[in-house]
Amino acid sequence: MVSAQYYQWQDGDLVLFCHIQPKASANEFAGQHGDRLKIRITAAATDGKANAGLIAFVAAAFGVSKQRVSLSAGSQSRQKTLKIQAPTSIPEALADNVK
Repeated sequence: MVSAQYYQWQDGDLVLFCHIQPKASANEFAGQHGDRLKIRITAAATDGKANAGLIAFVAAAFGVSKQRVSLSAGSQSRQKTLKIQAPTSIPEALADNVK
């Protein structure tokens, strides 16, 4: 099994290094893509819809409001860095890797 290198903790906040697949059939975590976490998003990558969909999905998955999820890098790229302020839960799909 490949070790999870797609996240790091910073003073209680979780930073995720992601690879995004827009226009997917479902919003879901899809394992690793190289050293990043692959996330599939149903929204298209136009007019910021995929970024908004990504933030909403990640916020719900980690039990925080959308205001506590920020896109810190990669707004125009599939390679994105997200910061989740003080997540209240870890999604079951990631629980074995994110500690």
